[in-house]
Amino acid sequence: MKRLYILIITGLCLLGASPAQAQLQDQRSNLSIGVNGGVNFSSISITPSFKQGKQVGPAFGLTVRYIGEKYFKMICGIQGEVNFSQRGWKEVIEDGTGDTYHRSMSYIEIPLLAHLAFGKDKGNGVRFVLNLGPQVGYLIGEKETMSDPWDPSGRTPNEQYGKMADRKFDYGIVGGGGMEVRTGIGHFVLEARYYFGLSDFYNNSKKDPFSRSAHSYIGARLTYLFDLKK
Repeated sequence: MKRLYILIITGLCLLGASPAQAQLQDQRSNLSIGVNGGVNFSSISITPSFKQGKQVGPAFGLTVRYIGEKYFKMICGIQGEVNFSQRGWKEVIEDGTGDTYHRSMSYIEIPLLAHLAFGKDKGNGVRFVLNLGPQVGYLIGEKETMSDPWDPSGRTPNEQYGKMADRKFDYGIVGGGGMEVRTGIGHFVLEARYYFGLSDFYNNSKKDPFSRSAHSYIGARLTYLFDLKK
């Protein structure tokens, strides 16, 4: 399954970022920069598992986009970002203790995305956009928040309590789609995203308590871009 994801990403990135490899219909040279902000609704894939809700956290950062060609009706380019992103999980505890628990984990993320768009080519108007590609991240901080009193003794699993991440480096695949409104003062992009983590933040050998511990989140983003080169 991982190989299939990698093949899909590679193909899309080559389509958006390597126009010299194919006969172009119409070249572009549009460079834009800007800022983005939004919110993550995150959880984790963990084995052994426990019941979770969505942990809500902020996400914001810088965006650079280069559009290199229009191929038939598809506008193709590449987009890079450097973001602060808060992830984690919120446990749903139903053992009668009344305990509550959530973990916030803050990352610096760098996605590299194939950018595809359909719609208004030049001037003001609306486009539908698709972004897809790999993403790497680095953990810069984490925090546990639990209720008082706190009694996890009869809960299974409970090894996650007080256990900070063993691995700070994170990688996975991110994809999203939305709508871009192009105006005289810049471009506004409203996008929904999904991140699927391929790495574990806890060690996962046979002697470790968890064999799987990966992030996932659904995010909403609003990006503002202005053109440096049209």
